[in-house]
Amino acid sequence: MKKALIIASVASMIQQFNMGNICILRELGYEVDVAANFKTGNTCSDDQIDRLKQELKKLKVGWYQIDFDRNVMNIRADWIAYRQAMKLIRKKKYDLLHCHSPIGGVIGRLAGFRCSIYTIYTAHGFHFYEGAPVKNWLLYYPIEKFLSRYTDRLIVINQEDYRLAQKKFHMKKLSYIPGIGVDINRKLLDDAGKAMLRARLGIPQEAFLIVNVAEFTPNKNQVTVLRAVRQMRNDNIFFLMCGIGEKKRQLEQYVSEQNLGRQVKFAGYCSNIRDILQISDCFVLSSLREGLSVALMEAMAEGRPVVCTGIRGNKDLVENGAGGYLVEPLAVDEYKHAFEKMEKFKRENPEKLQKMGEINRQTIKKFDSETVHRMMKEVYGDI
Repeated sequence: MKKALIIASVASMIQQFNMGNICILRELGYEVDVAANFKTGNTCSDDQIDRLKQELKKLKVGWYQIDFDRNVMNIRADWIAYRQAMKLIRKKKYDLLHCHSPIGGVIGRLAGFRCSIYTIYTAHGFHFYEGAPVKNWLLYYPIEKFLSRYTDRLIVINQEDYRLAQKKFHMKKLSYIPGIGVDINRKLLDDAGKAMLRARLGIPQEAFLIVNVAEFTPNKNQVTVLRAVRQMRNDNIFFLMCGIGEKKRQLEQYVSEQNLGRQVKFAGYCSNIRDILQISDCFVLSSLREGLSVALMEAMAEGRPVVCTGIRGNKDLVENGAGGYLVEPLAVDEYKHAFEKMEKFKRENPEKLQKMGEINRQTIKKFDSETVHRMMKEVYGDI
């Protein structure tokens, strides 16, 4: 039987982006293993990681700990992870290696080249992009360009990365695949269910609710949205933040200092995101950098109007003024004006909000998970 290894820096990337790939490889007759850091750096709870391990066991997928450090400049940790990856690959004699995340992509491709394995790398958004800090271009761009020579198939998930890779890199094959796609089928809550969920989350029934689903990190930039909420001084506008992460305590401190505790809610890690999106009036994504946001696609699939940063990936999904508004990442006033427009629409012209949401529903059909599944199956089958 053919053997495949999926490698990523953290186990949450296996959970969020690779369960479909595992199923495809198994359909094609592969024995599949995964390797990642299951102990630290994950964007989901320890309970979720335990459930992931149980699910992998049910699928008869082996999982292996590799001590990746998310800081690519930690050379000692990189060397340890490289040795662990090499030991695993040589022991199991894989036929295919599929790498994810910058550090997983670096170490995985070096190990794959050393062991003469067919190697795929999925770039979930290069760290260098239009408007990126110069240091990102100086550090990450040369590494990715060099390693492209050791990449049998490079997969990118947005059009900006595709154009750059096509022009500058040296992989054997290049593919554009829009992330993992999104399930466009909906299980709608009834009015009673929506009312109950709002009450449980402490959101008044008539309030204008903005929802954000993201890890609490500097890149996700939630503090800019909080500043916009503070400036609006509108008691009818609520902001619900779903997620966990390193910046949570600082965000909570800001909310406390600005007396926003009534309007801003921290929901923690949520397993019912699609339900929460259904009770929202608007979804916001304030990231400084994205590849192709799954959370944004899920919000669009639920027919939500959006306010998101006008950056790579987001611009593939949202047309400014149609399904929502594109804003500059740090422009507090632009978020404020967008939210105020939408809140006014809800009061005076609710059909306008519904139309924006329906535009997003129609747009996202091009990015459905069945389409992505078919594209990935063609990639694996082409080996």
